[in-house]
Amino acid sequence: MDACTLEELLDTLGEPMLRVLTAPAGLTAPVSEILLYDAGAPFPRSAPGALLLTVGARAGEVGPLARDAAAAGMAGLVVRAGDGQPDTVAAAKAHGLALLAVDEDAAWHHVHLLLASAIGSRPGPAAGGAAFGDLFALANAVAAAVGGATVVEDARQRILAYSTVTGQVVDEARRQGILGRQVPSSPENTEQYRLLFAAPGPVRLAALDGDELPRLAVAIRAGGETLGSVWVVDDGHLGPDAEDALRQGASTAALLLLRARASEELSRHLTSDLLRRLLDGTADPAGAAHRLGLAADAPVRVVAFALDGAASTPDGEQTALRLLDLVRLQCEARYGRHACVLVDGSVYALLPVTGEHGGKRHKRLAEDIVRRAGRALRVPVRAGLGDIVPDLAAVRGSRDDADLVLRVLGPDEDVAAVTEVRARVTLLRLRELIGEQRELRAGAWREVLAYDAEHGTDYARTLVCWLDAGCDMARAAKLLAVHPNTCRYRLRQAQQHLGIDLDDPDERLVLWLQLRTLAGLRGADRA
Repeated sequence: MDACTLEELLDTLGEPMLRVLTAPAGLTAPVSEILLYDAGAPFPRSAPGALLLTVGARAGEVGPLARDAAAAGMAGLVVRAGDGQPDTVAAAKAHGLALLAVDEDAAWHHVHLLLASAIGSRPGPAAGGAAFGDLFALANAVAAAVGGATVVEDARQRILAYSTVTGQVVDEARRQGILGRQVPSSPENTEQYRLLFAAPGPVRLAALDGDELPRLAVAIRAGGETLGSVWVVDDGHLGPDAEDALRQGASTAALLLLRARASEELSRHLTSDLLRRLLDGTADPAGAAHRLGLAADAPVRVVAFALDGAASTPDGEQTALRLLDLVRLQCEARYGRHACVLVDGSVYALLPVTGEHGGKRHKRLAEDIVRRAGRALRVPVRAGLGDIVPDLAAVRGSRDDADLVLRVLGPDEDVAAVTEVRARVTLLRLRELIGEQRELRAGAWREVLAYDAEHGTDYARTLVCWLDAGCDMARAAKLLAVHPNTCRYRLRQAQQHLGIDLDDPDERLVLWLQLRTLAGLRGADRA
């Protein structure tokens, strides 16, 4: 999720969470940190590469903010979508700043968390935060022992920590890497990483151009897995035991990275397990609300996402895990760290209801996720939105709704809320309930089907079309593609041979329900 440029932030978080309104310096500008605007605090004098979240700033205040941000060397401003007025865009352009807009639904602290995570920083205490703090101490210790400026990277060349030992030589490549928290991509860099990760120990690497210095680097490994690397600027004055010191530093870095990963995975596992128990009705709602950061009486909704036909493929499980990651990213971008979990091939997201139109926003979010996931996974994805329930104690009901929606979606539908398909859901449940009870399965519908099978008649479909048409003979005939007299004749014959009383509204209702639910007939079908 970490990124170092505006373009990568946009690719990671995507619309409608984050979109660019203007970028005079282009989308390759590096982003170093995320700052929150505080009207009561002194404005930073120097913050190169920072993105400023304009928390609480009115549209008319963005112009002066843009001037001050440009003076501080910031990369751009982030406003709410509704604040991106032409004069705001013009002010950003005039000062050479990027202007980004976030979704109206997103809380500023959630935006800060997501953006900070996306550039590899940690805005506050979080899972694994202590371990990442220890990496900076380790970088300083390695730099002192080896004798050169040091950085610690993960396996994707994202800079996790760097040394700050006074007097050590650095070059422009190191400065730019630290500024963007990402090693710039180039064929030359790619080749150096290939050599580094193939080597069993420290590797000395030549400078890539005349303005850079050579490097001493070593891969960070644990149990055969490459976790990252440690790089030291070699200005020609490294200590005689530099390689041994670097090797020991990599060993310690491996332990810190594994600890951070374990802490993060544990936190995610506990949250997922909590949602799993909420979904099946076995969790304590009050305790769950506290751990999820929700009010105990906060209205919520469950949305279920499912792969269409991929679960049975050999890589179906892996694809479902990728879908979980996609859903989690998009939901956290809007609502913060609320729970998502994979259960029996479906991904469930618990969404809070915020604002007057929260329900409509949920559907737009689901449609956006389905569209993105379908493109990324190359597998059709469908989503069902359960009913909005008043609190976490009723989450099980919303989950049941979402599951039912997935079952009744038509071939040309990929997203629906239960309120939009209520009739289909009700008929599905009636079919299941009727099918479980012997006395409800009995009735004239069996005799109609048996008579059709024996005599080659079409009484069952004729009855369903007539009942679906509200007992209108002309409409029923149109559904059957026959003359009204033919339809009328069939109904008389059915009554005569089977003893059905079509003048009795109760008998009509029961016959229609049984033919529709148990026999699965519909008036819109053709013979």
